[in-house]
Amino acid sequence: MDCIHTVSTEYQEFLKDESRTVGVAETISFPTSHNQVVDIVHWCAQNSQSVTIQGARTGVAAGAVPFGGHVMNFSKLSRVLGCEVVDDGFAFTVEPGLSLIELNKMIATKKFDTTGWDEDAIAAFHGFLDAPAQFYPPDPTESTCSVGGMVSCNASGARSFRYGSIRGHLLGLRVVLSDGEVVTLRRGETMAQGRTLTLQCESGKTITLDLPTYQMPHTKNASGYYMADDMDAVDLFIGADGTLGVITEVTIVTTPLPREIWGVSCFFANEEQAVDFVERVREHPDNRQYLAAVEYFDPFALAILRTQKQTGTAFKQLPEIPEHYNACVFCELHCDSPDTAQTALFALGDDMELAGGDSVNTWVARNEGDLHLLQFFRHAVPESVNMIIDARKKQEPIITKLGSDMSVPDSQLKAVFALYQTTLQAAGLEYAIWGHIGDNHLHVNILPRNADEFHKGKALFKLWAEKTTAMGGAVSAEHGVGKMKASFLEIMYGTKGIDQMRRLKSALDPENRLNQGNLFSQGGQS
Repeated sequence: MDCIHTVSTEYQEFLKDESRTVGVAETISFPTSHNQVVDIVHWCAQNSQSVTIQGARTGVAAGAVPFGGHVMNFSKLSRVLGCEVVDDGFAFTVEPGLSLIELNKMIATKKFDTTGWDEDAIAAFHGFLDAPAQFYPPDPTESTCSVGGMVSCNASGARSFRYGSIRGHLLGLRVVLSDGEVVTLRRGETMAQGRTLTLQCESGKTITLDLPTYQMPHTKNASGYYMADDMDAVDLFIGADGTLGVITEVTIVTTPLPREIWGVSCFFANEEQAVDFVERVREHPDNRQYLAAVEYFDPFALAILRTQKQTGTAFKQLPEIPEHYNACVFCELHCDSPDTAQTALFALGDDMELAGGDSVNTWVARNEGDLHLLQFFRHAVPESVNMIIDARKKQEPIITKLGSDMSVPDSQLKAVFALYQTTLQAAGLEYAIWGHIGDNHLHVNILPRNADEFHKGKALFKLWAEKTTAMGGAVSAEHGVGKMKASFLEIMYGTKGIDQMRRLKSALDPENRLNQGNLFSQGGQS
């Protein structure tokens, strides 16, 4: 096939992603249409090639890193295919290679390329042009991620406290199976009967699946195949790490943009006050209804930002962080008027005081420019840690980023916080903690200085997977499992659950061709 290329020097960048893991592959393609994807899948089957599906390669779980075979990169599959009216918003059908930042720009400016759209889509789009402003709530830290990649790991981001993950903002999918059969799914149309699900292919073929019987944890979760009694077939492919099919179309649903978006950075003298504040704001009715994001930064994360401001030109615009600010909770308020935003702001101040803090120690952003600065502050932490790790890797090549992605129920927030701190301090490791504390989903990043500390950090992650599972939590809350957390998934679901997942994959991908190594430890057969 003309679109299949041998992996040469010019394609080396497509052998890695943001996990800093580097793989191998024999061939690569850049499909430009759904039909071409089908042809490539057939070619891979005929030539006994495994297939690794790639979006923007922004993932940190090595899900897009190939373990041999063929790489199918979706960077050229990025059109918007149509529009429709749904409830109080609009739905857009997009190709999986479209980046989130481009999608958000189109929605904000209301500028879309409508070439090839049918009359119904054009009519719906005119309604979108006349309607109040819309937005797409999922907001992963890396805005250059692709829509397909977001679906693959059930991405969410900071605003998941109010809006949840991408799962709740998808109306439909079009999926190419490993044998080239195509399934088009619309939410609410194809439902399981208990734990039995029948898929109808576009060719007329039917596939009946026995779904795993495990129960999902009641917490933020992107760990393995979503399962529930009488579940929607759409949900089967969300968060599946590309192991069940190749997604070629995604129908996303927008939401009316709040009239007022305020950002509030609340600073505390210590971490205990910050955690107490989080628990109070989650229980406060005047806060809960307006909070879109509740983010945390520990003393070490703030120290990293202070250093970056002094030494890194890219971070000069960061605000000065006074030395007595030792912990921070960033809250984003989505309100229908300035009055309600002010009411919510005052409620946050009250909760700060009750937690032992001082409402004077806040940064409040009421306009787009100030809010952008606070959001830059939030995103600067992971960027800074990546820079530190990259510099250390030059001295110790074995070092890679060690960042956790585990979540627990509300009742276990203080317990998991204590777990992280006591084990890290006992191991003598350098670390920084930040993330989505409103969902009890903290990113613990270990900054190893040598190979010994790197191995100590990996051992801690295994311990944390065991402990958070015992707390009723999930080993991955938003990044997906990919290749790096497959052993954690075994801890979470046990041998029986993993065996059931393997059988499900085998029913849709009998030759284990799609995204080998994701979810299941390499070498195991589905």
